[in-house]
Amino acid sequence: MAADLSHLPEDWERALAVVAHPDDLEYGVAAAVARWTAAGKDVRYALVTSGEAGIATMPPAETGPLREAEQRASAAVVGVTHVEFLGFADGYLMADLDLRRSLAACIRRNRPEAVLSINYRDSFGGGSWNHVDHRNVGRALIDAVRDAANPWMFPELAADGLEAWGGVRFIAFGGSPEATHAVDVTGHLEAGFASLGAHAVYLASLSGPMADPEAFLRPNAEADGQRLGVQHAVSFEVVFA
Repeated sequence: MAADLSHLPEDWERALAVVAHPDDLEYGVAAAVARWTAAGKDVRYALVTSGEAGIATMPPAETGPLREAEQRASAAVVGVTHVEFLGFADGYLMADLDLRRSLAACIRRNRPEAVLSINYRDSFGGGSWNHVDHRNVGRALIDAVRDAANPWMFPELAADGLEAWGGVRFIAFGGSPEATHAVDVTGHLEAGFASLGAHAVYLASLSGPMADPEAFLRPNAEADGQRLGVQHAVSFEVVFA
C-alpha cells in the first residue's frame, strides 16, 4: 500500500514544543525530537502546567515539583536542555486571553521556526475523549502563533522587550487522528522509550499499556511507519502558519 502521510518539513533550525503536562511529549513526539537534536537542531520545551493534578495518590504540592524534575530528566534523554514551565493550574486550562498571551510571549522569547504540540482534537479516535487541557492548549496555541506575529496584539509584551515574531512556519500536533505528515524515527525509537521511562513515578501510578513505554510506543511507531513507508515513524497533524 502506498504511503498516505507526507514527510514533515525538516528545513528549520529551531523548534518550540508546547504542551499542557509533563509526559505529553513523551507519548510519541520525543522520538522525533531525538532525531532532530541528533542532527543539531535546537528544540526547546514549554510546559503550560507542572502536571500537579496527575497522580491521584499524591498531593499537588508534592506532585508538581516531582513531575517538573522528571520532565527535565526526560528532556535531557533526547538532547533538550531548555525546559520552561508557564505556571498555569493543571486541569483548569482555558483557551482564553491569559493563555494566549502567555503562549505568545513564550513564542516571542524563543523565536522558533516550527512549533510542536500534541493532539488538540476532541478525541484520539474511537470512543476516547481527549483531556480538556490538551484541547485548550492546542486551540490557544494556534491563535498564539498569530498573536506572536502581530505587533498590535498584546503590546505590553513589546514593552517588556518581546518584539513580534512571525517566523513560525507551521504547527505540528503529534498523535492526532487527523494526521497529515510524519517523521522517520527509525533508529531513534529507543531514545523515545527512555525519555518516557524517565517519568518513573508518574508511570508507576498508571496501569495498562500507557505504563509501559515500549508496549505503548512501538505499535504506534510501526503503524505510522507503514503509513510513511519506513520502519518507524511519528505522525503529526500540520497546521501551516
